[in-house]
Amino acid sequence: MSGTPQSFAIITDSTADLPNTLAAEKGIAVVPLLVSFGEDSFPDGTLSQSQFFQRMAEASKLPTTSQPSVGAFTEAYERALETAREVVSIHISSGLSGTVAAARQAAEAFAGRVRVFDSLNLSGGLALQVLDAADARSAGLGVSDTIARLEKTRDRAKMIVGLDSLENLARGGRIGKVSAFVGSLLDLKVTLTLDEDGKFTPVKRTRGEKAAIAHTLDWIEAAMGGVRTGVFAVGHAMTAERASMIRDQIAARFDATDIIMYEAGSVVSTHTGTVWGVAVLPVSA
Repeated sequence: MSGTPQSFAIITDSTADLPNTLAAEKGIAVVPLLVSFGEDSFPDGTLSQSQFFQRMAEASKLPTTSQPSVGAFTEAYERALETAREVVSIHISSGLSGTVAAARQAAEAFAGRVRVFDSLNLSGGLALQVLDAADARSAGLGVSDTIARLEKTRDRAKMIVGLDSLENLARGGRIGKVSAFVGSLLDLKVTLTLDEDGKFTPVKRTRGEKAAIAHTLDWIEAAMGGVRTGVFAVGHAMTAERASMIRDQIAARFDATDIIMYEAGSVVSTHTGTVWGVAVLPVSA
């Protein structure tokens, strides 16, 4: 990266589920959302996945989640602008969270030096966009060119989420178009994706794990649109074995320039329960 201070800083939020080592390596700052069990609130990422699921199982009510405060974003932007001229702030879909709105409100105080970008995605789908911004910065692009690149990347980055149950999504009020899938779901796995507004929309119901993974792989094939080279992110919440199976199949079927493995954080897991997810970003030759 040329120039001192650096051309721009990159900030995202914890729903990108970026592994800490990867975020540090790429110079990406993460502002956490909050998860609360009654009066006890934790920044996303504080509890391990197993700790979180144990606590959620023992709780009488589903935990609640909330976006970072405007003040938290203000502090993050002030800190970033100590060493960068500008900030690109990339966040979870505005169709799922108020995080983008809080970030934009905070950005108003910085006279155009902070650009907030709505990923219209979450988890791995958000992570791939954040990492693409880091690649753009490494390639010497400025903020305007990076935003233009991100708009194209956002259109190409696709995410599928596989749920063992719709219970958490329904109880958390994020179900939207997925409500038609609610009913008697004995051993039915439900896959969702994000629509053009960045909201969950149903893909398919399958019976049993084997069929669900086969369907997920078919979806990946379709999402790649005939392109054989791509970047992938494979994540899970308490379903590591499935995620490993999907990773191995991706590696066998595609020329993967990278396959990022991650654990879904507490905020995402609150709304999904046990889950697997795959994000794909086709790379043109």
